[in-house]
Amino acid sequence: MKFSVLTLFPEMFDVMKSSIIGRAIEKNIINIELINIRDFSKNKHKKVDDTPYGGGAGMVMMPDVVYDAYASVKKDNSKVIYLSPQGKTLDQEKVKSLSKEEHIILLCRSL
Repeated sequence: MKFSVLTLFPEMFDVMKSSIIGRAIEKNIINIELINIRDFSKNKHKKVDDTPYGGGAGMVMMPDVVYDAYASVKKDNSKVIYLSPQGKTLDQEKVKSLSKEEHIILLCRSL
């Protein structure tokens, strides 16, 4: 099973090299590919955020940068999951369902 993790902070995932997940990686049971969304910025300063359309507080990621990162790893057999606090709870039933997938793309929400 392959996981492609799209994130602005790939260094946060270094912890995955240890414990059970680390052993699964060593035994080639799973493959974790970290994709830095910033690498797809067309801005010389690697900027990936912009102000929300219509104004207001906060920042949003530029959709073209996120799409280019996604398109770089998307295959016909990919399942895309957007990680968000507003999403559904990950439970055992969902884990069993996802375990049958060949390739999972995780899009991490920026903080």
